[in-house]
Parts: sequence; structure tokens; C-alpha cells
Amino acid sequence: MRPPLPVSRGDAFELTEFLLAADLSVDGIGEPGVHLWVDLDPDGRIVGSTGFELDGRDALLRGIAVHSSLTESDRRIQLARFALDRATSIGATRAWLLGRRAGALWQDLGFELAHIADLEEALASTHPVRSLAASSQLAYQTAWSRPLP
Repeated sequence: MRPPLPVSRGDAFELTEFLLAADLSVDGIGEPGVHLWVDLDPDGRIVGSTGFELDGRDALLRGIAVHSSLTESDRRIQLARFALDRATSIGATRAWLLGRRAGALWQDLGFELAHIADLEEALASTHPVRSLAASSQLAYQTAWSRPLP
């Protein structure tokens, strides 16, 4: 499969719908500092997404999802690695994610469980953290972290 494409302004609505269907955060979609890419099918529909948001040298992985029609079970891992590589290439030294599920996937990528308070401190300016903190839902999330090479 080809590398993901950067999200364009025209993709924002469809990406929002795609992420909502995957039960993922759409906070900050289209905002500066939120780096997102998509996989498109031959008809131009989004079938995969990945990205991150930076806060200093810390990167919060965002929007890693694959449409159920894709048969490649490892595409989600490929998309996560793509985002990790891109974050590293622009100077991130630690990757974080918030996830209520897919623990084995994150462990396979070198992530370890982390304290939510550490994530909140490192990523206080990111859209999902601000939104979840404001709604008192951050404490109910699971934090994962790993150093970047």
C-alpha cells in the first residue's frame, strides 16, 4: 500500500466523520500543529488515518484508524509507525497516546502504560487533553508512552 497522504482542507469533513465512526477524538482537526495523513481508496474515500499533535518535544498520536473493509491487519501498525517516524523527523523525543483499547497493538510498538498525570503535564496544550480535562474525563483514559529514537 502506498504511503498516507497529508490531509487537505477538503478532507476535514470526511476525516471528521471517519474518526467519529472509529470513536476517536476530532478535537483540533484542521488546526495548525495537528499533523494528519489519510489512506484513500480508489474512489477517493478515506479508509485509514494517522497523525500526531506536538507539545514541545512530546507527540500525542492521533486518529490511527483503519476502515473495516481493509483486509490488511497490519495497516494500523504501519500507520502508527508512519506517524512515529514523522514525529521523530521533526524533533519529537517522546510519543504518547490515549487509548481505551488496543493495548496489545501499542505494546507491540514499544509503548508502556504511563500515568495519566504525566501525560497531562507533557501534553497540556494539545486539543484532546484540554478537552478531556475540561470535561473531567481525562482521569478515565489510559495513557501509553515510549521514547522516540
